[in-house]
Amino acid sequence: MAVVTQYVVIRDGAEKMTFTSKAEADAHDKILDMAEALNPLIKSSELFTDEQQLEDMALFLAKERESILIALGAKKPKKPKTEKTSTEKTEVSKPADKESTKAA
Repeated sequence: MAVVTQYVVIRDGAEKMTFTSKAEADAHDKILDMAEALNPLIKSSELFTDEQQLEDMALFLAKERESILIALGAKKPKKPKTEKTSTEKTEVSKPADKESTKAA
């Protein structure tokens, strides 16, 4: 018999999602908190009359938080990491021989 630990995100008495990692469950819960906070702001725009569209937009914006912060200039984009391959090794110069410099 296997034992499985599950983390369940529950909102307003309803089970939203189940995760196998606490970190994933906490991250999803944080997204739901952000979406809930964005709801009144989006509603005040009066661009969405359908409640489901309003909730979908709030959830989308919460999930895309990093991109939005970059677009607003509040955060700098991550620079892509450049990795050196084995063919890009740099050569170290060797010091000149004392004998070869004296012969001249």
